Amino acid sequence: MSTKSSIEGPLSFEGTLPEHVAIIMDGNGRWAQQQGKLRTFGHKAGVKAVRASVSYARKNGIKALTLFAFSSENWKRPKDEITILIELFNLVLSSEIKKLNKNNIRLKVIGDLSAFDQKLVDKIRKAEFLTKHNTSLTLNIAANYGGRWDIVTAAQRIADDVKQGLVKLEEITEDIFDKYTCMSDLPALDLVIRTGGDHRISNFLLWQCAYAEFYFCETLWPDFDEQKFENAIVDFCQRQRRFGQTGSQVSPDNQGQG
Repeated sequence: MSTKSSIEGPLSFEGTLPEHVAIIMDGNGRWAQQQGKLRTFGHKAGVKAVRASVSYARKNGIKALTLFAFSSENWKRPKDEITILIELFNLVLSSEIKKLNKNNIRLKVIGDLSAFDQKLVDKIRKAEFLTKHNTSLTLNIAANYGGRWDIVTAAQRIADDVKQGLVKLEEITEDIFDKYTCMSDLPALDLVIRTGGDHRISNFLLWQCAYAEFYFCETLWPDFDEQKFENAIVDFCQRQRRFGQTGSQVSPDNQGQG
């Protein structure tokens, strides 16, 4: 359990902290509708929750934070909402990059960027280059990302290397395949948080989720703050991660957990 407010600085926890946390930021539209406003208002309000989550992760030693900003299926949404989402992404990228760099945060955008305007892609690459040597936290923004896309793209890349003789077919293992997926240079995914009350992963990090823990909360994304993040971390620290083993194998003192 924490010993002091997350707003004041690093916390003390019982248990092992996750190194890599991913968040499905759900509930912006419903939050706005509850306020009697357009769905797009909720996306703008959600930026505050993004800032709080990044701040919390950096202060508490989490090495990687991955945020699901825009899925490959989100193109099916109303055109005006898509336009606002992309404009907001562009605006936040411009306004936040200096703060990220000042706080030693590395930015990485994962997903199929070919669908975006070239000016936005150039801005993304410039921001990634500016922050590439930062070490306090890696912030991954999943934009036009889908878990199936990630796996298929990795398969295409490894098939191309096999064709060129760089990799032998019989050498392909899970570890080798993993190197061709997004975020292969980061710690394994430990915890997935989904806000908004739904209990599904929506094609997010399918390969990486293999042994991740899941935490679902009813809080709509704009209301997700550092305290809500802390609640998820405390819950994670109380779990026993077995990775296919029995509870007694992992911790002989907890033989009742199987």
